[in-house]
Amino acid sequence: MATPDFIVIGSGSAGAVVASRLSEDGSCNVVLLEAGGQPHPASVMPLIAPFVQKSESDWQFEGSAGGTGKGFIGEKKGRMYCPRGKMLGGSSNANYMAYVRGHPGDYDNWASRGASGWSYEDVLPYFKKSEGFVTSPDLVVDEVAHSTSGELGVCCRSPVLPPAQAFVDAAVKVGFPKMDYNGCSRGGPNGCVSLHQHTARKGKRSDTYTAFLKEQQTSRKNLKIVTEAHATKILFTGTRATSVEYLCKGSKAALSATKEIILCAGAIGSPQLLLLSGVGPKAELQKYDIPLIVDSSQVGKNLTDHLLAFFLYNAPKIGMAMGDVVPSMGPDALRALGVLPANEADDTEQHKAIVSASNQLVADWDSSGVGVASSTFIDASIFYNTGAGDSYTHDAQICLISAGFNGDIWRDWLYVDVDTYFGSAEKVNAAFNPEEERFIILPGIVTPHSRGSLTLASKDPMVAPLIDFNYYGNPHDLEVMVKVMRRTLEISQAMGLPPSALYVPQDLAKKHSYDGQKISDDLLRDWAIYYSHTYYHPMSTCAIGAVVDHQLKVIGASGLRVADASVIPMPISGNTNAPTIMIGEKCAEMVATEHGVSLSRWAANDNASKCACVML
Repeated sequence: MATPDFIVIGSGSAGAVVASRLSEDGSCNVVLLEAGGQPHPASVMPLIAPFVQKSESDWQFEGSAGGTGKGFIGEKKGRMYCPRGKMLGGSSNANYMAYVRGHPGDYDNWASRGASGWSYEDVLPYFKKSEGFVTSPDLVVDEVAHSTSGELGVCCRSPVLPPAQAFVDAAVKVGFPKMDYNGCSRGGPNGCVSLHQHTARKGKRSDTYTAFLKEQQTSRKNLKIVTEAHATKILFTGTRATSVEYLCKGSKAALSATKEIILCAGAIGSPQLLLLSGVGPKAELQKYDIPLIVDSSQVGKNLTDHLLAFFLYNAPKIGMAMGDVVPSMGPDALRALGVLPANEADDTEQHKAIVSASNQLVADWDSSGVGVASSTFIDASIFYNTGAGDSYTHDAQICLISAGFNGDIWRDWLYVDVDTYFGSAEKVNAAFNPEEERFIILPGIVTPHSRGSLTLASKDPMVAPLIDFNYYGNPHDLEVMVKVMRRTLEISQAMGLPPSALYVPQDLAKKHSYDGQKISDDLLRDWAIYYSHTYYHPMSTCAIGAVVDHQLKVIGASGLRVADASVIPMPISGNTNAPTIMIGEKCAEMVATEHGVSLSRWAANDNASKCACVML
């Protein structure tokens, strides 16, 4: 391949889209640099999602939890795990697959704050361009807001699990109408409820590598994908970005671009690489003797993340037993979890019967796309406005997880000190009895007012940056969380569950003299302070209007854009994967328009996307 016209750094939710779209023009040479390798082999199965984390396909970042995490275990007290996909497809291959665009008011708010071209009417065609929606009788669908022809599979899981249906029914009972949360309205302040739309096709994960790059990688000679290529620095001539230095399998290399470099390394990776390259706050760069290219004070600032709490319920005849869930993961998962001997040679006849049954479940899912394995178990959501002040959008999301997970996930992924939380080792074992039916409801805040930051820990690009999430740094967020927790208790009551069905943290129950019936706001507030957890939605560290302009060009530089969740200027009221894919689509058309790149179709020409948005 000749010297590339464009270098795309990062193949995640946005980068895969950018590289794919620009390489549609056969005369345009595109190189995509990805620090990871092929997707985790198991990631195609939605149910495996938690186990992709903490693997070689995960950057495994961690940061300060700010005002939460007080009850986390040992050395993890006050820390927050921050998984990010390190593979082709990035975090779209490691997330929980919820396809949520956010409230239309989110984007109109962006535009009102100066992000020209990013209103809901502006961005809707870009959501639709990539979407290959498959409807379901279990969903209420706003058809004008969807497309069935895009590369990215979007559908409802099959079958709908009993806890998810019970959750939706209970939400309707307390006043949330069933509605398309990706439609042109989410029901005004009172909000709506729906089963989840997932990034899946026929029961299998639909990630951006599979959807946009896997076939193109071999069919397009003008697209070169370099894996295990960790970008370490963007080089400039004056203030023009011209080339990228990277490490590939231990060797240093450099590559120049004749037209543009598009940085798509995510809300953690993109600001880190800008700082390493001399774009950032002057004083911070001087600390590490990094030559200043652009004094950009907001690089790494404005870090935002959604926050949730875990409400685990004992729910006989409603929830799912993990003993009924795990076999659908396959025999390897059963061995990893200790259900089967680690060595196949040690299997008894009973073990062999379990292996056979597990293999059959996997084969049935693989051939039909139907079964327990067809979703990540985050199966439904409520969105609404708490009345706490963010009147343009919904500031609350309440999700359902159709099972209770197990002690290993609570301890090693969520950092919960389970012995303290449940009261004793015996009670831990009882809470996670694989034969007992449980589910989890997640009260969450999705328009947080707190802002964190990302700074360098070293000028060595292989050293992870310092991340301070600053959760609950603004007291507004804690008060909203308590409101959402209170509403969650109403939902569980409407599901027919008594107060005793909820596992209240025993350390906090004792502190607040909890009587087993009425939970005080003070207890809920402490619950949030001790045990809140990330949604895995970091964003806004290279925000539009602060680090990049409305065309995603780095302010003060040329030949360089950023396109990923880092450019989100104000929080999305929902999961961030779908908006990040939209950002990739919009970036690709901006670049193509400026440089005369021919695309197979243009979202900007989609006049059918006019949609009557109902504001709050």
